[in-house]
Amino acid sequence: MNAHEINLSSRAILGSTMAWREAGEKDAPVALFLHGNPASSYIWRNIIPHVAGVAHCIAPDLIGFGASAKPDIDYRFVDHVRYLDAFIEEMGVSSAYLVGQDWGSALAFHLAARRPDFVRGLAFMEFIWPTPTWDDFHQAPVAREMFQQFRTPGLGEELIMDGNAFIERILPRTTARKLSDEELEAYRAPFRTRESRKPVWRFPNELPIAGQPADVWALMTEAHRALARSTYPKLLFAVSPGALVSPDFAKGFAAALTNCRLVQLGAGAHNLQEDHPQAIGTHVARWIEAAERGAPATLAA
Repeated sequence: MNAHEINLSSRAILGSTMAWREAGEKDAPVALFLHGNPASSYIWRNIIPHVAGVAHCIAPDLIGFGASAKPDIDYRFVDHVRYLDAFIEEMGVSSAYLVGQDWGSALAFHLAARRPDFVRGLAFMEFIWPTPTWDDFHQAPVAREMFQQFRTPGLGEELIMDGNAFIERILPRTTARKLSDEELEAYRAPFRTRESRKPVWRFPNELPIAGQPADVWALMTEAHRALARSTYPKLLFAVSPGALVSPDFAKGFAAALTNCRLVQLGAGAHNLQEDHPQAIGTHVARWIEAAERGAPATLAA
């Protein structure tokens, strides 16, 4: 396999099908890239080539997203955990550097809490955390109001499943640069119909805010406790003003962790992969190389 050539594949997982992007030498350490909502492995397309020279890059499409199938399930966080676990097992991955954003970070945190021996290192950005109140959620008041609407029965389905709000409104507003028509079409492609958008609608209803939903809140609380206890290498990316994570919040969060390096990328909101792919890819590649040498992470302002 050409280290910088990205291949698309799919295979049967739990009676359905999951797709993934892959690049790099198969005998190299695995870097597992986990996307969020409403994205797919497509969001890592400009980052993977920078990392493929030092790692075997695997970027799955979560079940219901990208080119993965859309089985008749609830698409709750625990469903994604189940399918991701099965995907990792089917791929024969025994350890990996986890790279996650948005719900991909939540899946990475939860995986690391359950299987710390699996984690060679954790890189994350715009991450999910148990948010005590709605006032603590998001940097923009208008976004808080919109996400409260997304969680309102009836209205949320109307906005997301009927109106495709995550693709047509949230995605462009949370990307600093203007996405091209071709890029927007790639994001639209998996969600052409109302029913196909069920996975997108479910995720905002799973956000752990003010103790709800109780099961996701408990899982994320424990995952963050485990993260605080962990010693494996960590790499946190932040932008200004950010969306879920402000630069100041990221600085305090990184400082409270062991072996965590913080990289402030500059201007951005939520979709850092679209705005800073070269910087993210270069930093991740160097971080993996350093971790493989056993070098500790250092805190950066």
